[in-house]
Amino acid sequence: MSEAKAALVTGASHGIGAAIAVRLAADGFGVLVNYRSDRAAANSVVASIIDGGGRATAVQADVGDPDQVRRLFDAAEQSFGRVDVVVSNAGVGHTAMIADVTDAEFETVFAVNTRATFAALRESARRLTAGGRIIVISRSRLAPRPGGGLYAASKAAGDQLVRAAAHELGPRHITVNSVLPGATRTAMWTDRADSTGEAQKTIAATALGRLGEPQDIADVVAFLASDAARWITGEMIAVDGGLA
Repeated sequence: MSEAKAALVTGASHGIGAAIAVRLAADGFGVLVNYRSDRAAANSVVASIIDGGGRATAVQADVGDPDQVRRLFDAAEQSFGRVDVVVSNAGVGHTAMIADVTDAEFETVFAVNTRATFAALRESARRLTAGGRIIVISRSRLAPRPGGGLYAASKAAGDQLVRAAAHELGPRHITVNSVLPGATRTAMWTDRADSTGEAQKTIAATALGRLGEPQDIADVVAFLASDAARWITGEMIAVDGGLA
């Protein structure tokens, strides 16, 4: 078995996930780049990593399906011989008043944002090497605004799983943390925010006076994946530029 470490990043074909995959590869991890539907984008991320001298492979899976999550871990072990870091990043956005949410929307949002996190944590608990790292990409630390209740609830459930998993996996020196991005310049957020004027309002409410970039989040994830973060676990870490 190779001594080189490996990371599995879900939802890694675009935005924050892609930035995390590239950054972890730069730090020496072999990276499994998970994607759901955009194979070309995932292959582009892999090519970028390989061109930079790193190791990566793209694997399709719908992480809302626990069987496919198991297959992702199998693929990572087959490609790299081990899994040391898992970043549960895949997610789906949703905006609707509670009175207007359909049963189908509820099922979809919780399948991707909650069940996928649970499945990733469960497989990580079963397979991660001692001293491994689990990082869950969650949501803003702020209270949800009107229309954001379902999305916030689906992410908050994952944060509670993180807290429990930190205690359960602590004896194996595996750390488990949530990263809570603020408004970040990704297609999922900015396409909607630019059309409603929310982007400028958010910038005005942010202490550092700008939107976050995917690299801002990736740098914090890379820290949590490193040995420097060995004494941090069970935490929800806001990475939002001081969003008020």
